[in-house]
Amino acid sequence: QVQLVESGGGLVQPGESLRLSCEASGRIFRMYTMGWYRQAPGKQRELVATITAGGSTNYADSVWGRFTISRDNAKNTVYLQMNSLKPEDTAVYYCNANLRTLLVGSTDYWGQGTQVTVSS
Repeated sequence: QVQLVESGGGLVQPGESLRLSCEASGRIFRMYTMGWYRQAPGKQRELVATITAGGSTNYADSVWGRFTISRDNAKNTVYLQMNSLKPEDTAVYYCNANLRTLLVGSTDYWGQGTQVTVSS
């Protein structure tokens, strides 16, 4: 069984920063791409950023230059450093990991979500 546990969300003012963390645990054989997605009220879930096992990154245009994704492969953990936050960044942020276990091939797993609210 695989679990993804997120942390680091909260309430901040515009222009401030937050760092999200997501640790994957369980019988993980190999971790592939990890990423962050977000869903604002009344909107569809959207990609924020992804990072491959080799460290290649991809960002949504709306966060490029403000957010940085990174990972620690030894800890099966992915991070999202969010700077210069804007009210439109307010959403529930979800961690995603594509991985395989000893029994199951490449599969997407999701965290429970963490709320990020940017408001003055």
